[in-house]
Amino acid sequence: MSMHFIWQLGRVTEVTQSITFVDNALISLQKDMTDELLSETRYEKKYLIVRDRALYRGFLKSRTEFEHNLSKALMLSLSPEVHDALNRAADFHVTYNSIFKEEAEYHKAGVRYDRTWYTLEKERAVNAAIEELVKVRTMSQQSILEKVEKLSKAGRQARATAMVVSAVSLLFGIALAVLITRSITHPLSAMQQKTKDIADGVFEADLKVPSSPEIGALAQAFNTMCSKLKEVDRMKSDFFALMSHELRTPLTSIKEGTNLFLEGRCGEVTEKQKKLLQIISEESNRLIGLVNSVLDLAKLESGLLAFNFSKADLSPLIERVVEEVGPLAEAKHIKIIREVRDLPSLTMDSERMLQVLRNLIGNALKFTPRGGTVSITARREKAVVIVAVIDTGPGIPKEHATAIFDKFRQVPGVGRHSGSGLGLAIVKHIIQAHGGSVWVESEAGSGSTFTLQLPA
Repeated sequence: MSMHFIWQLGRVTEVTQSITFVDNALISLQKDMTDELLSETRYEKKYLIVRDRALYRGFLKSRTEFEHNLSKALMLSLSPEVHDALNRAADFHVTYNSIFKEEAEYHKAGVRYDRTWYTLEKERAVNAAIEELVKVRTMSQQSILEKVEKLSKAGRQARATAMVVSAVSLLFGIALAVLITRSITHPLSAMQQKTKDIADGVFEADLKVPSSPEIGALAQAFNTMCSKLKEVDRMKSDFFALMSHELRTPLTSIKEGTNLFLEGRCGEVTEKQKKLLQIISEESNRLIGLVNSVLDLAKLESGLLAFNFSKADLSPLIERVVEEVGPLAEAKHIKIIREVRDLPSLTMDSERMLQVLRNLIGNALKFTPRGGTVSITARREKAVVIVAVIDTGPGIPKEHATAIFDKFRQVPGVGRHSGSGLGLAIVKHIIQAHGGSVWVESEAGSGSTFTLQLPA
């Protein structure tokens, strides 16, 4: 039994170290390479404008850092797919540098050239390189999930072995068998539960098991892995929040500038120009909405979003949202059915609850085909209020019923509707902040029922 557990612990420790020192390192290097690549683009654009050698040196420094990090990532990558993606990113990086070098020579010689072509080609090369780096991050995260599943499997196997040994030990002494079994199964059960928590995205380094040094070392490795994963998740959230904050100001300027053109304050605008400006305005609004969603989610995850709780009725909020989506329902010939019984006043943030209702009812209308039906029911059951939004859309496969509440997650193959994958994650955080819960009941091809439960 001891040899078996030592072997299992060796396997688990090996996998844990692989996650900590390979996959996490690749994710960190991918972030650094992306930052250096974006830094290169900033330096070269400024250099072409002001011809400052200091900017060119900054470009060379960023390029050197990118190549250094790329070499480290290639040395760490064990997967052929990751290795290929890194090589493709390197190729695109070389292409980008070649284009810039050629453009810089033209620029230095004062020769006229097609600047638009060079700008587009550089953007294509940079975007392609970033896409390959994103693939590296995705594959590394998938590798982490697969290895965590291996850890869970190893824990189950070890526990099963311990149970078998315990049954045999009963023949030699019940008391000794119970003592040995408990000393083995308790830490393994804790580790098994911890692997499930990690798979669910809970990265708290709080695993404490009184056990032998070997299992204690494994528990410490678990805690180290959790700390690294939590740091990576925090860096990712900070990156999205920072980028969203930086994007908000220029997007607002673009939107306001477009509105000035549409209003004719900058001169006469042709019909064709109006159409293009309207498209720009709509896309700006969509991007601003996405940026606001990312910022809201980042604040919700960090606990920095302030809630204004007060006693309010839920029924007027439902009616308000139904009126707002009325034109969309009429355009798609969708019938909205409301069944709102007498509801008690709730302690809630009315604006945030409106955000929840707009998201759920808006999603129901978006995924319901023409001529379908969307039903909204609200009732009180004992000490809770239950609100359900039922649609007649394509439904959600059972394996995705929980994942859709994660950020940036969408159900593959369900309709052709685009989105950020943030709405339901924001809904989940807001409802949890109100002390409630939200879930979905659905099957592919039979519609969906999104239900939220709030304390009365």
